[in-house]
Amino acid sequence: MTALKFDNLKNEGIENLPDRQRRNFLKLGFAITGVFAGGTILAVTSSVRRSFASSGDFLAQYPYKPHYGMLIRQDRCIDCERCKQACAKTNHVPAYGYRTDILERVRPDAEGQQREFIPVLCNHCNLPQCVRVCPTRATYKDRRNGIVMMNPKKCIGCLTCQMACPYNARYFNEEKMAVDKCDFCWEARLDRGGKLTACAAACPAQARIFGDLSRDDDPVHRVVHQIGRTVWVLRPEAGTKPNVFYTRG
Repeated sequence: MTALKFDNLKNEGIENLPDRQRRNFLKLGFAITGVFAGGTILAVTSSVRRSFASSGDFLAQYPYKPHYGMLIRQDRCIDCERCKQACAKTNHVPAYGYRTDILERVRPDAEGQQREFIPVLCNHCNLPQCVRVCPTRATYKDRRNGIVMMNPKKCIGCLTCQMACPYNARYFNEEKMAVDKCDFCWEARLDRGGKLTACAAACPAQARIFGDLSRDDDPVHRVVHQIGRTVWVLRPEAGTKPNVFYTRG
């Protein structure tokens, strides 16, 4: 496997974002530097290919059993939004909220410019910044499964976790009066015997691979660690060791 290390990121603002993404950003009232960059994800000014053995700076270890994670095959996403619809229905997400989203960027190539879609969600980090800053421990790393969870009964709505998240993955649920986010469908599906998240099950292009990263024979582990495959994460400089990976092909 080959990993990409992003050394320098540049924030170019959100002025050129497509209307839908701009609205989502402004709805939250702040922009996370480097997540969006003029309609792109992670404006890369320099990148270095690294072998798997030397990529411990962003590749997470898998201490939990199971240790759930996701690999997103970015070039397969067709922006059909079935993942978003399935997520909202399964997890009762209000119309103004989101647990997963699809961002759009324009990537220059030999034939001009190519549109690309990037599914995003909570990265369920091993070193989650949201957990570090929560004053009531309403958000926490579940040692049963490696998922970053939310306890709405403990949430006081201070939004500190939302501002600390490098991935813009949280929103405030006005009905619950608490912050909400992706939990890999733990309450709705996995804890009831389900094997896949709603988004992964609904994707017609199989852009999302979900599973147990701690098992060598699990599909998500096999693809992430496949020799010769290029894999990357969002915001590696944040040092959060995310468990959501990206690739092409």
